[in-house]
Amino acid sequence: DVQLQASGGGLVQAGGSLRFSCAVSGLTFENSAIAWFRQAPGKEREGVSCIVSATGDTTYIDSVKGRFTISSDSAKNTVYLQMNSLKPEDTAVYYCAADTDLQGSGYQYWGQGTEVTVSS
Repeated sequence: DVQLQASGGGLVQAGGSLRFSCAVSGLTFENSAIAWFRQAPGKEREGVSCIVSATGDTTYIDSVKGRFTISSDSAKNTVYLQMNSLKPEDTAVYYCAADTDLQGSGYQYWGQGTEVTVSS
């Protein structure tokens, strides 16, 4: 079975930092893209960042560029999201997801959410 185990959420003051981890099992890590999504209260889910494991290519939404960094450790089958200079608008439930066919059809596997609350 494919499993994505997200961890690292919590309560932090504005300007602080957190690091998420997404431990992946049951799929070929090197042939996947792993992404972080978030859903804030009353808002639609949005993609935050993505990394293609084989190439290291990364993408970010504009609102987190320069503050968030996605990385992967293939030896540990884990993807990280380092979040710095956090803002109250980053408050959300964050999810990691895996795309194993890389055909643009979306993400087939999802982890449980981990919640972040950024206080002002």
